[in-house]
This record gives sequence, C-alpha cells and structure tokens, in this order.
Amino acid sequence: MAGPTAQQGPWQAAAHYAAPAGTEGLGQLRATFLPQRAGAGRLGALLLMGTVSLILPPLGVYFFWLAAQTPNLSRKQAARRLHLFDYGLAEAGRNGEVSVFRWDSMTVLQQITERYANGVYVGTTHLYTLHREDGTTLKVTGFYARPEQWGPAIQQEITRAQLPSLLARLEQGGTLAYGDLSVNLGGVATARDSLTWREIENVELSQGVLVLRKAGKKLPWARVPVQKIPNFFLFLALVDRLRHGGARQAL
Repeated sequence: MAGPTAQQGPWQAAAHYAAPAGTEGLGQLRATFLPQRAGAGRLGALLLMGTVSLILPPLGVYFFWLAAQTPNLSRKQAARRLHLFDYGLAEAGRNGEVSVFRWDSMTVLQQITERYANGVYVGTTHLYTLHREDGTTLKVTGFYARPEQWGPAIQQEITRAQLPSLLARLEQGGTLAYGDLSVNLGGVATARDSLTWREIENVELSQGVLVLRKAGKKLPWARVPVQKIPNFFLFLALVDRLRHGGARQAL
C-alpha cells in the first residue's frame, strides 16, 4: 500500500528535525514532538518542597530528584524525541536508544484520564502502550508535548495501514479479537453473548467506556473500558463499516 503524503496527517511536518539512525525504512519524517517542559510553578514547588523537606532527608532528596528528572534540568530528558513517519514511529530515548514501531503491524492501548480535585478539573493524563509483534512494548505518555495531536495520529495511522487487510480477512470468514470483544461478518460477540450487526442500535462512548446497545433494550448490552480495546480507532472503523454494508462494500 502506498504511504500517505505529509498533508494527510493531522499534524504539520517538522522538516528541521533529523530522523534518528535506524529509521531508514519508515519513509518521510512527518512530525517530531518534544518533551513538555515543566511549568515554572511546578518546578518551583518541587524545589521548595525539597528544601523544606531537608529535615527529613529521604523525602527532601526525592523532591529534588523529581525536579532533576524534568526536561528543564535534565539534558538527557530534554534530548528525547517522538518522531512520526509515513510508515511508523520512533522514540529516541534518554540514552540515545531508538525504538521503532510500524503502523501496519503494531498494536496500541490508550488510556486517557481526566483528573479532578474537589470537583475541579486539574488536568488530563495520557498513556499509550505500544506493542510490537516480537513482544517489545513502549509506553508513550504526556511527557511529550501535544498528546492531543500525537495520540490520535497514532490511532489514525494504524487504522489507515491495517483496515484494508482486516476487512479482507473478514470477507474470507475470519474473526478478529479486540480484548473481550470479537467481530466477524455476522456480528459482535463477548464470551457470554453475541449480537448481529442489525441488532445493534447504537455504539457510543461514555467517560472512557465503549457502550453497545441492543435495539429494544434499556440497559447496555456491553460496556468495555476503552483502555482494554487494542487499536481502538481501528475497532470503531471496523464496527462502522460492518454495521453499514459489510466488509465487501467497505473494501
């Protein structure tokens, strides 16, 4: 399958960043995301807590260590990069190691959590756990700036790269597993029950949970946390295609 052009992605290409060694087979570098520097308030608070806590040396050292691990003060942390290419991504780690994952063969689990304190929203955490076919895993977090861009980009590129072959597999009678859910041309199933595509009235998201509703039933037929569904965007794309015409019309 031909690779996408730079204009197809939801980000802007960063041509002034160099692709690291070991990424020659990934095509054109389309975007680079840098570490997110700690705000002055957070960094100051860590240093202040470290100073105040010197009366309890282990606690004081811990706060100073946290401050030292921020990209503001650590050259190794500041040098880390998340690169997105035509055919995959690469992370350059703090010690110069490069981890490469291809869109057409990787799996991702996403966990996005909104945090509240006394009912007041205080921020969102992002965790994307990448899996390679050889068993290698990589956790990509909000350590990198703009997770609202690189997170969906990862999911969308996996979907673009893998959807056609999976639709073809379904057309040949295959079944695809997505955590506790599985899909085929006939419908969707859990370990306990199954629905045909025509029986599904609605597919919705509610506070990080995928909800499947059966026509004529008030209670949800299934509720599955998004963080337990591999390649979530790809799963949604498959469900949408199969609910509206089947795999053959989607190819």
